[in-house]
Amino acid sequence: MQKTILITGSTDGIGLETARMLVSSGHRVLLHGRNPSKLAEVEKMLSSLSSDGCVESYVADLSRMRDVEMLAKAVTERHARLDVLMNNAGVYHASDPVTTDGLDIRFVVNAIAPYLLTQRLLPLLETSGRVLNLSSAAQSSVNLKALAGKVRLSDGAAYAQSKLAITAWSHNLALSLGDRGPVVIAINPGSMLGSKMVQQAFGVAGGDIRIGAEILCRAALTDEFAAVSGRYFDNDSGRFASPHPDAIAPRKSQEIVSAIAGILLTLKPE
Repeated sequence: MQKTILITGSTDGIGLETARMLVSSGHRVLLHGRNPSKLAEVEKMLSSLSSDGCVESYVADLSRMRDVEMLAKAVTERHARLDVLMNNAGVYHASDPVTTDGLDIRFVVNAIAPYLLTQRLLPLLETSGRVLNLSSAAQSSVNLKALAGKVRLSDGAAYAQSKLAITAWSHNLALSLGDRGPVVIAINPGSMLGSKMVQQAFGVAGGDIRIGAEILCRAALTDEFAAVSGRYFDNDSGRFASPHPDAIAPRKSQEIVSAIAGILLTLKPE
């Protein structure tokens, strides 16, 4: 059965390869990117793999909450149901790591924007739906002041803390929804895969990105991931595993979720 799947950050790397695999398998893929011309090129390329218009594209800059709101609204206007939301977009290094709201772009794109987008799209995701959040083996305790933009961090520290943040809110959301909502899973697609992010961060080609794309397709489509809400899948070991302890510690994970919700309340429309 054809699934409708939104993949953020799907104009290159693991996101693009995942989209390619899903379109080739006959699923309807909603592409997302920040660059309109690049997004149009990807849509044209992937549309050639499908004969029944299974590809759509949406432009949004996930460092801007107004864009996140507009993305959610655009998807909602065109679709009454969404089977899978893949929060794949991520940032490691940026020439200017501070957003217009004074926040670290790694926290915003990697954790806060996915949180807001998921909240807005929950009405489209039935109990059989899935939210797949891209985590990482690099996770470290979140400095709540850094999350709020009060403390500046190095690229590596900001990235690792943002990945713990998305893992924590994934677990927290799954617990709060119970059987009333979609499955919510945090996934490390594989360390040091050959994405643009890895190339920029470490100056190496990296491994085969199909490793990451294949696990995301499995997570989106197979029964293996149908009843594991709140779990963390580590593709380095090929199994469900324990994330950083902070991600599943009730008090710490709730502090992160409360901090994210508080930040979103304080942001003013642009």
